[in-house]
Amino acid sequence: MKPVSVIAIDGPAASGKSTLGAELARRLGYLYVDTGAMYRAATLAVLRRSIRVEDEKAVTSLVSEIEIDVCPPSKDDGRQNDILIDGVDATWEIRSPEVDGNVSQVSIYSGVREILTQRQREIGMRGKVVMVGRDIGTVVLPDADLKIYLDASAEARARRRHLENEERGDSMSYEDILEGVKRRDHIDSTRELAPLCIAEDAIVIDSTQLNISQVFDRVFTLVSDS
Repeated sequence: MKPVSVIAIDGPAASGKSTLGAELARRLGYLYVDTGAMYRAATLAVLRRSIRVEDEKAVTSLVSEIEIDVCPPSKDDGRQNDILIDGVDATWEIRSPEVDGNVSQVSIYSGVREILTQRQREIGMRGKVVMVGRDIGTVVLPDADLKIYLDASAEARARRRHLENEERGDSMSYEDILEGVKRRDHIDSTRELAPLCIAEDAIVIDSTQLNISQVFDRVFTLVSDS
């Protein structure tokens, strides 16, 4: 049976959805799009221009002017794709603690979300895409062929993020990461515009006690059986 063409994967921060989406796209030969990375790229651009993240008008204006692109990985350094800002590689810079602390503020602005959502929707409409984020199944691609909501406890997600940071030489403590994860969850789930929530037709997978291989096997079976 032919695999589904458009796959939406949603979930909270550090739930493993990016790793899952990247591997699923690789196995299927599909385009992998991490929409969260696009918001991170927008945030990095704002910080680089020394624009106050609280200045909605200035932030939105900048996002409308810059070009954010997602491409296949160009380097074998653990990246899942290339994130470009006006053609310049910013793949690892968008994962900095400073971006972590400001991306939720930038992503709540309706103008920013409208600009990036339209770009994401255009990509999704091409088909053969695995798109990952927090509002893909509910807002960006509500007609996706398959919707997955990947969840996990805050503690499990913080441990994963801490391990990832250690591998990159980042010394941020587990306690600080856990606090950031919980704060991000609260902001994302209570924001007025496109809050983090589960689509009615999404399949929920709790990965707290599962490793990535187990999660992937479950999802790949769903894709194959669809």
